[in-house]
Amino acid sequence: MIIFLYSIAAAAVLIYVPFLLVAYARARIGYEMFSTPRAMFDKLPPYAQRATWAHQNTFEAFMVFAAAALMAYVTGVNSSTAQVAAIAFVVARLLYSIFYILNISPLRSLMFGIGTVSSAILMFLSIIQATT
Repeated sequence: MIIFLYSIAAAAVLIYVPFLLVAYARARIGYEMFSTPRAMFDKLPPYAQRATWAHQNTFEAFMVFAAAALMAYVTGVNSSTAQVAAIAFVVARLLYSIFYILNISPLRSLMFGIGTVSSAILMFLSIIQATT
């Protein structure tokens, strides 16, 4: 199903959404700090620090999701459950970054859980499809 490939592409783009806020905050601090970007982390405002953490976590979640979505694609999983899981991951990860940056921990954790369960569903359905 093409939805799996589109969801991987969308999830890859979402990796960089939080980083846009980080870049904005870095520019406000001053361009001379670009020579030592890691050292400037402590000088970033709290929202930009959270955006950095959201950016890093999105890389981690993307690896698992990309593997799960590719498993579903390769094994030919063709169910509405799998399609919903793929879309749910993308939506949940977008909301995860927003809630992380806004420091809304309970909703951030919920979105993390939805994303994780979505990847697990895709892997589970792929394994079932491959063994039948």
